[in-house]
Amino acid sequence: MSNSKLEVLTPHNCQLIIIDHQPQMAFGVQSIDRQTLKNNVVGLAKAAKIFNIPTTITTVETESFSGHTYPEILAVFPEAPLLERTSMNSWDDQKVRDALKSNGRNKVIVAGLWTEVCNTTFALSAMLEGGYEIYMVADASGGTSLAAHDYSMQRMIQAGVVPVTWQQVLLEWQRDWKNRDTYNAVMDLVKEHSGAYGMGVDYAYTMVHKAEERVKHGQVLPPQAANV
Repeated sequence: MSNSKLEVLTPHNCQLIIIDHQPQMAFGVQSIDRQTLKNNVVGLAKAAKIFNIPTTITTVETESFSGHTYPEILAVFPEAPLLERTSMNSWDDQKVRDALKSNGRNKVIVAGLWTEVCNTTFALSAMLEGGYEIYMVADASGGTSLAAHDYSMQRMIQAGVVPVTWQQVLLEWQRDWKNRDTYNAVMDLVKEHSGAYGMGVDYAYTMVHKAEERVKHGQVLPPQAANV
């Protein structure tokens, strides 16, 4: 019996939706440090850009309540349309459903605020009505309390949602370090957004492979000779 959830994520079998990563929504997040949350979703967005993952960005009540999508995300996708809606459930909006359908990929990776509302309702509806597989990026999403986030994740998992982390998604897309066309960009992303992992990469470059970090105009430039 086939099980499509046994397939690893690849740059060719999935799409990404970023839901309501807006300041007012982030203000209410209590389940994860907000700066960590922002780091993770921006890292995920940059990963999607590296691997050319079709990405949908949807917003709710931008002018009246939530504020604008993080500028760091907009900088990654400067040409992407922002699908504005009123419903807490993105699936209710025809523009969102059309965008997902046009991408033609059944695996949908989700990063959104808040977990217990916008993420859960979208996930359940997209699975029930659209037949999509949902991969919920737990550390690029946040709820109004740790309990709210955790129990919402549990409810979605019971319904068939696959829980993932942003770095897990990145490394599934890369899959093999011999994939050199994305290797350097992934290493740059890891160094910028992956905390201890990124520090380890820096250490390997400079201490193990003896590549010199060059400083110019106050900025540390990545070593060009390293081959990790």
